Amino acid sequence: MKLALGTAQFGMPYGIANQAGQITLSEARKILKFASEHGVDVLDTAISYGESEIRLGQVGVQDFKVVTKISAIPTGCNNIIEWADEQITASMSRLGVKGLYGLLLHRSEDLLGSNGKLLYETLLKFKDAGKVQKLGVSIYSPHELDSIDNIFNLELVQAPFNIVDQRLHLSGWLDRLQARGIEVHTRSVFLQGLLLMRPSDRPSKFNRWAAFWSKWDAWIEQAGITPLSACIRFACTFPQIGRFIVGVDSISQLQEILLASEESPLEVPSWQSEINSDLFIPSNWATLT
Repeated sequence: MKLALGTAQFGMPYGIANQAGQITLSEARKILKFASEHGVDVLDTAISYGESEIRLGQVGVQDFKVVTKISAIPTGCNNIIEWADEQITASMSRLGVKGLYGLLLHRSEDLLGSNGKLLYETLLKFKDAGKVQKLGVSIYSPHELDSIDNIFNLELVQAPFNIVDQRLHLSGWLDRLQARGIEVHTRSVFLQGLLLMRPSDRPSKFNRWAAFWSKWDAWIEQAGITPLSACIRFACTFPQIGRFIVGVDSISQLQEILLASEESPLEVPSWQSEINSDLFIPSNWATLT
């Protein structure tokens, strides 16, 4: 099973296409039970995902492999060791687990700061104590790896990757990570839900990429597939990806994703010339008008 369940929706309203808001505790319990029964064994969360860790702890996730992320070092932090220790210990307490499958830095640049080495050594202590299986980073661009790769022993890298954002593959980093035995998890397979939206529901600020949307909508119709199926089957095309993370709002959506993941991999048209980083980097969307 290459599917991992993202849990940002468990802790806060998440995603541009999200109409339901934050998932209730009852619904979260049902989704996790359904996921477990269908072979999904990895959960992705973060300290910064609102109540996500608390909700997961309330439901009980001892039977899952949990990956979480510690937030950026706060400004004015005078004791990195104490801060990191408190962050990780509190995270495991909220989750109700004795150990983590993966512990990632939410801001990889923290490794390059003046306290980077000390921060890494603190994380390493949790691994040496058997409380963390794999250490790594969550990145926003493959270029982040250029600076930290030869300095720290990464075991797990999480990165955005989808039909429009193929930087991890095109940069060569996807192949390099696999060759070195570093596990790769990818997120944003639906581009926070933007790729799943009907043309009539798509916010007008994305109309500047009309050429791409025209090709995308026409291809989906001609292929006779749903946008969800296209996104999932594309992700399945890359054997270098250990897990691709999906967030869901309901059991029915998770069921649709599971069915799509069992279909044959899918090659997609090339439309890189019609897009740029303002489209595939959600943090840039706020500047669009």
